[in-house]
Amino acid sequence: MNPLLESYKLGNYTLKNRLVMAPLTRRRAGEGGVPVEMNAVYYAQRASAGLIIAEASQISPEGVGYMNTPGIHSDEQVEGWKKVTKAVHEKGGLIFLQLWHVGRVSHSLLQPGNELPVSASAISGGDFITTPKGKMPMEIPRALELSEIPDLLEDYRKAAANAIKAGFDGVEIHAANSYLLDQFMHSSSNVRTDQYGGSIENRCRLTLEVTDAVCREIGSSKTAIRLSPSNIKFGMDDKNAADLFEYVIRELDKRELAYLHLVEPMLSLVNHPHMIQEVARHFRPHYSGTLIAAGNYTPESGREVLEKGYADLVAFGRLFIANPDLPERIASDASLNTPDVDTFYTRGPEGYVDYPRLG
Repeated sequence: MNPLLESYKLGNYTLKNRLVMAPLTRRRAGEGGVPVEMNAVYYAQRASAGLIIAEASQISPEGVGYMNTPGIHSDEQVEGWKKVTKAVHEKGGLIFLQLWHVGRVSHSLLQPGNELPVSASAISGGDFITTPKGKMPMEIPRALELSEIPDLLEDYRKAAANAIKAGFDGVEIHAANSYLLDQFMHSSSNVRTDQYGGSIENRCRLTLEVTDAVCREIGSSKTAIRLSPSNIKFGMDDKNAADLFEYVIRELDKRELAYLHLVEPMLSLVNHPHMIQEVARHFRPHYSGTLIAAGNYTPESGREVLEKGYADLVAFGRLFIANPDLPERIASDASLNTPDVDTFYTRGPEGYVDYPRLG
């Protein structure tokens, strides 16, 4: 039996296989970040995954960094997401929602009142952002004030509550890929001198506080988190990444979460001197709960990481974009559709809900 196709017990849920649909930004939300009927069709098509992690969704208007992405902070967004979760559940699927605040990976043109985006410190990510006026250089963000942190925690708490109200089976806290919580954890983006800066423990404080706030609201069995220990995008670089993430993962392990989701390094960056090359293998000894591995996996390498015990579940991104019936294709050893990169972030159904199924 291919271990990718085996069932798996995830808390109170039984997954029909060990394939996870990774959270994938597709920029096809409606006006006001409200999910639309086409989004429901897209996710329902992929409900044969053991678990779907729906795309990153802003916890607040300040959390936005990309146009046409969904949120989970308004009543209208909750109602839009209800269409998605209903469609997935009717197909027998399970679906979590990823909670998102981009921090400095934004631009004032995308922010309420055209205010500067916030981050751990006033340091730019040094890249470009797509805005309503075209591509613009990332600005120097405003350092988040200590007095604002309780409101941020409340935004995460409310977003988690909204996700459950919308019918999601749980949430995944997005603490990866250079976004706000990642910015607090890395020494390259956090030069604070208060209790949220300096030592590894201080820099990880916000991530753990957010996790605790969400756990208190919806329960630890419905709370998960994503980390990217080898990420160096948007100016992220920590010479002590191994120590940093070993600490935060050990702390997360105490919280008995639904799962820990770890992202492997991009293939084009594997020779970076501070990069952990095999993330799941490295951190498996530090986490006793369910571990999801993600990043450039094929059906063959995904099977291998399960067989070696480095992960319990494997997340696939591009393969699920192009193959809505990915588990069925793996089970029958069928050929796979090739993803069309040119339609990843367009607005229409092409490259979104029109990939062919088997037969």
